[in-house]
This record gives sequence, structure tokens and C-alpha cells, in this order.
Amino acid sequence: MKNAINWFEIPAKNFERAKSFYEAVLATTMETMPMEEMGMRMAFFPSDWENGVGGSIVFGPGCEPSEKGSLVYLNGGDDLNLALSRVEAAGGKIIIPKTSLGEHGFMGQFIDSEGNKVAFHSSK
Repeated sequence: MKNAINWFEIPAKNFERAKSFYEAVLATTMETMPMEEMGMRMAFFPSDWENGVGGSIVFGPGCEPSEKGSLVYLNGGDDLNLALSRVEAAGGKIIIPKTSLGEHGFMGQFIDSEGNKVAFHSSK
């Protein structure tokens, strides 16, 4: 087993709003996949599908955003300040600003546009 996690999903109440939020804060484009037979839609975070962990935002029955429960740490890029600086303009709220983890880099937590508590991690 290479990683303890191989997939994650962040629930959304409003799919387009959530997709726009994450595209803005991560400065990326997310590929969308409708799953009509299940009444769902997904948008995928950039991933190394061969060697790493992947994930998506997901909209559909049973997908309820929450500030409680598991906490997903997304890659904050080379400098965490860049991703965090885009959170509030995209409709989120920073709850823990950039914080040093010593030799393990930096982290910051935020509430996304849907009400999920999510975090960023970076080396700088």
C-alpha cells in the first residue's frame, strides 16, 4: 500500500458554485463527469492518476457538506499564501491562517463555498 488514502470526495450543494470555488483557489480547471444514472455530478481535482491520490467534488443524493468529520488536506502548491489568498474572494472563509508545522511545512484551514471544512498544506 503506497498511500493510506487513494480517493476522496468533497460534497457540494451547488455543483457549479463549488467547481468555480476550487478552480479559483487552486488556479486550475477541473474536468467534469456527469453520472446521470446515479443522479450525480463530479469534478476532478488535478491528480497523478498513476502514482498518487485523486479526488473530486461531488453533487447528488446523500452529498451533504459539513464542517465536522474528516478533514481533507489539499496540495497548497509551492507557497500556501497564494491558494489561501484566493479563498475569500471565491466565497470561502479562512478559519486558520497559514501556520507553521515546523519541518513538515505549513497548513491553513478554510470553509469552502459549500460549508465544508478543508485545509491546504505546502512546503513553504
